[in-house]
Amino acid sequence: MSTTIGVPVKPATLADLEALPETVRGEIIDGVLYTLPRPRAIHSASELRIGADVEGPFQRGRGGPGGWWILVEPGITCPGSPEFSPDLAGWRRERLPRLPDTRIDVVPDWVCEVLSPSTRSYDQRVKRPFYARIGVLWLWYVDVDARTLSVNKLEGGRWVEWLVAGERDKVKPEPFDAVELDLAGWWSELPA
Repeated sequence: MSTTIGVPVKPATLADLEALPETVRGEIIDGVLYTLPRPRAIHSASELRIGADVEGPFQRGRGGPGGWWILVEPGITCPGSPEFSPDLAGWRRERLPRLPDTRIDVVPDWVCEVLSPSTRSYDQRVKRPFYARIGVLWLWYVDVDARTLSVNKLEGGRWVEWLVAGERDKVKPEPFDAVELDLAGWWSELPA
């Protein structure tokens, strides 16, 4: 929600999202409509690589324990936010046994945001406190330009940084510590 000269403006709705042009994507967080440009190719490629590394062992059980749903840019709803879409999100299947064919109304256990010049401030200043407030347990930031992974855990309502890894590191980041991830594969075909 926002105000104009002290007069509250009504909270944004799904109709506001649907009215956006195809070249713009939007999210509603705490009643406010945020609009963003469509992701650049490097951002999308990074989402897919990270998603594939996590989805194989943790959703499909290929070389890992399974037990998760891992989705790219899912539509999620919660009170005050009729739709928001992290770059990647994951749910333990004991909390979300089946995927609905509508917006998901269960808070993710894990969220990953791929930082880019057009979304970095929004992801950190708006979405980070929002994710803490709704109870996301794990928040990853992948910085494509710096080629780093930052892993954060929600403890007592505050984010605690658990790990920062670089472009050639092999790590077992929470909550997916059952499998080693080779971060070099995330950047191998991206421009230097």
